[in-house]
Amino acid sequence: MKHMFIPGPVDVDPDVLQAQTNPMIPHRSAEFDAFFQGTEAKLKQVFMTETRVFQLPCSGSGMQEAGIRNLAHKDVLSCVNGAFGHRWYQVAVSNGKQADRLDAAWGEAITPERLAGALSAKPYEVVTIVHNETSTGVENPIKDLAEVVREISPETLILIDAVSSLGGVKIETDVWGLDFVLTSSQKCLALPPGMAFAAVSERALEKAKSVENRGWYFDMTLMEKHRIKNSTAMTPSMSLIWALDVQLDKILAEGLENRFARHQAMAERVQSWALANGMDPLAKEDHRSPTVSTIQNLRKVDFSELSSHLLARGMCISNGYGELKNKTFRIAHMGETQMYHIDTLLEAFEAFLAKM
Repeated sequence: MKHMFIPGPVDVDPDVLQAQTNPMIPHRSAEFDAFFQGTEAKLKQVFMTETRVFQLPCSGSGMQEAGIRNLAHKDVLSCVNGAFGHRWYQVAVSNGKQADRLDAAWGEAITPERLAGALSAKPYEVVTIVHNETSTGVENPIKDLAEVVREISPETLILIDAVSSLGGVKIETDVWGLDFVLTSSQKCLALPPGMAFAAVSERALEKAKSVENRGWYFDMTLMEKHRIKNSTAMTPSMSLIWALDVQLDKILAEGLENRFARHQAMAERVQSWALANGMDPLAKEDHRSPTVSTIQNLRKVDFSELSSHLLARGMCISNGYGELKNKTFRIAHMGETQMYHIDTLLEAFEAFLAKM
């Protein structure tokens, strides 16, 4: 059976896939309300929050738009050190916000010092940060960055894209003072694509009440009105919610700390292997992602040939993203991937290298 080492969508366990075949029920019913309340309670544990987690039938990009539409009248600071930081900036601009960029080179992290400088120069309503930049394999130091925001500009809301990290990396939403943390279903949570989730602080929800033109689909005040009744404003992705419930049980049964440690161990295995084989990770050691490794193609591997070699053995990895295509390749180690999967992949990769 094929095993995917791409950074989403990841492989989904058979019992989770099977849960999607459960029969439909009315989404305006006490039965569904109780079930939906249960998935939120479990999601709160994963997000490490005691406030709320919204569950929407959309992609992570949709939740990026929700954050921008609800939480900023005008002034946004977008931290950009990869493709998805750039996307959030584009979302802000396309929604008519006055968005400034704090840029770092692809492969570099956003540093607390540079963020402090930007916040000292101008007040911002929100700052957007991608926790784990899927395009570059860089993990931004969210805890330290959030401390800078709270110290220099305490009124600024902290918006975090954790699409390729939540569920594989510890993110202490409440303890770190994060206002909006979003993720989607198809990466570390190891679900099919089609749902996005966001933990939202009390002060963020209060801010949303004052922002005009929030739209309808992504209006957090409408989401909250329905959430407190254990429902959604729009028709939910019922089959995915059946799967979500099963997968959350598996995640919590593994134990969050165990899950985080497994992801970190797989990352270290891949990254040390790359270094030993003359292909350095793009990210510096202190900021390498625990969930996806972007490896520099220093040995001039023909990616199409490598891909064919791996596919013949039931595996696949990803080429570099955007401007990094063919200059890098990406190996995801997230979701339900285990160390023995990684070992099998690296053995196949070594067999390819031996023929070069």
